[in-house]
Amino acid sequence: MKNTILKLISMVLLLCLLLLALIIYRSYTLEFMKPKAIPISKSTILQKIKDKKTLDVVILNAPTVYYVGSDEKKGFEYDLLLAFSKSIGVDLNLTVVHTVKEALELREEGIGDITSASLSVNEERKKKFKFGPYYNRIYEELICNNSLYKDKRMPTTLDDLKGLKIVVGKNMSAEATLNKIKREVKGFDFNTTTLLSTEELLEYVWKKELDCTIADSHMFMVSQRYYPELVGALKLTKEINLGWLVRKGDNSLNEELFRWMNKYERSGKMAELNDFYYGFLDVFDYVDVKIFKKKLKSTLPKYEKFFKKAGKKYNIPWTILAAQSYQESHWNPKAKSYTGVRGMMMLTNKTAKLLKVNNRLSVKQSINGGAKYFDMMRDVLPSKIGEKNLWALTLAAYNIGIGHLYDAQELAKKLNKNPYSWNDVKTVLPLLSQKKYYRNLKYGYARGREPVRYVDAIQHYHDLIVQNRMKALHVTYSLN
Repeated sequence: MKNTILKLISMVLLLCLLLLALIIYRSYTLEFMKPKAIPISKSTILQKIKDKKTLDVVILNAPTVYYVGSDEKKGFEYDLLLAFSKSIGVDLNLTVVHTVKEALELREEGIGDITSASLSVNEERKKKFKFGPYYNRIYEELICNNSLYKDKRMPTTLDDLKGLKIVVGKNMSAEATLNKIKREVKGFDFNTTTLLSTEELLEYVWKKELDCTIADSHMFMVSQRYYPELVGALKLTKEINLGWLVRKGDNSLNEELFRWMNKYERSGKMAELNDFYYGFLDVFDYVDVKIFKKKLKSTLPKYEKFFKKAGKKYNIPWTILAAQSYQESHWNPKAKSYTGVRGMMMLTNKTAKLLKVNNRLSVKQSINGGAKYFDMMRDVLPSKIGEKNLWALTLAAYNIGIGHLYDAQELAKKLNKNPYSWNDVKTVLPLLSQKKYYRNLKYGYARGREPVRYVDAIQHYHDLIVQNRMKALHVTYSLN
């Protein structure tokens, strides 16, 4: 009997255990089989740009931002944006505007991933828009025509602004600057425009249709080459940052821009870009500008066909050859220096024989010979060099000789500089005239400052030729 009871108890316990196991198994199975919530992946702004494979940019057509040169798109901000787009593996798609007002309006409409318009960073804009990384520092300057000196009206203090005809762009930082002055100086007033860009306002001042306007310092530096009668009268602000506007939303694009900008600056490329666009401006001869602009009309047309033919033959932009020729001879076919070099491209006897130039005073032979020699210098330089550096280093070799350029490049390496960056090499070349350096170099002493001035001057003339041609094309289109 006792055994029977024990067996019954054992069976009951076993059934209970089985029931408990069944309950646990069922609960686990139901939980496992329950549909899981699928996480919804949110595509970031940066990822969307990569997916569409284009970086959409609203960009201002201005000398410091973006313009079309003789054979390619150029501009400080454009080059920066192009480099960034390449770093993330997408193409650059531009929407070109002609005033800051247009650029800001499109930003408000949500058009473009980035707005690039040489925009100064101020509190009003920071409240309204989202800024990306800052890429430059400038200040605002009152720009006037130097004829005000003769009239004894050139302003030297803020009180002197009263009575002057001053116009600035509507909704630009210059308007805020003048409004502040207006509150401080009784009797001062100014006008604004929505139709004219800063560059156009500078031209109006140059034409004496306005007394003054306000321009950012870097814009004035560029424009003064074309309008030498303009002068900076007053510095109106402390240094301020320039930045791009970015699409509102997550920070993915901004974070990538900051990472890239830091890397770009550390590599020395930012300094190189600054030097290419602005570094040569402080040595410019403004008297020479007036003479050069006259010769653009009176002399260049006579020889343009020869520059174009030689440029096409040797794959060199003809505008570079023309600018180089002006630096060499001022486009004088009979030019002669105390060293014996002669002709449009100022060839030595030895170089002329090498190039098979029989008559150095022949315009055609001299230009063709100069282009051939340029091509020879370019061919001995590494093909990996970027185009801007390649042109500059080739011109330096043309001027000082390839041997001395090699010396400068070797010295650059020893000084932990980039031997293929013109920005670095131009700081080393002047050392070739110092004994402590040249005595250890293969080709010895050289007047190293000359090729630096040579390349800088050719850059000036090249830009003026391109600017003149663009204006001529604009006039032609307008007349048609």
